[in-house]
Amino acid sequence: MSVIAAGALALAATMSAQAQTLLTGADTDEILNAARGYGSATLTTQSNGDPQITGKIEGITYQVYFRNCTDNTDCEDLNFYLGFLDLKPSLELINDWNYNKRFSRAYLDPDDDACIEMDVDLVQGVTAEYLDSQFGLWNMVVGQFSEHVGYK
Repeated sequence: MSVIAAGALALAATMSAQAQTLLTGADTDEILNAARGYGSATLTTQSNGDPQITGKIEGITYQVYFRNCTDNTDCEDLNFYLGFLDLKPSLELINDWNYNKRFSRAYLDPDDDACIEMDVDLVQGVTAEYLDSQFGLWNMVVGQFSEHVGYK
């Protein structure tokens, strides 16, 4: 009897998860609202017409680029980006970040400025809770990376 009850409970949990509304790259207002949960944010347009969010976390400006879009609306993923102009840490410091951290990648751009990125795949859709957790992760990455490279 307990096996049947466990199976029914698992099925109910699966059905409940499937009933949740999933957000995609077309849900720019909801994604913007998630960004605003961590600081100021505005929705703009990239030079190619795709959406872009410019936000601030603790006074640090970052961008969220909507990528792999169809007709500038149905975007498959988000690219979180932060670059510190004229902050040129050593390659060893950047490598230390990449060696010790997960979920983001740091690099020196062609001008040797410190940059960091993180991607979120939206192809199958994500829950609002998952999207919020990704912005929470980005919030942590921005704070830790800014300290790591000597910005704060």
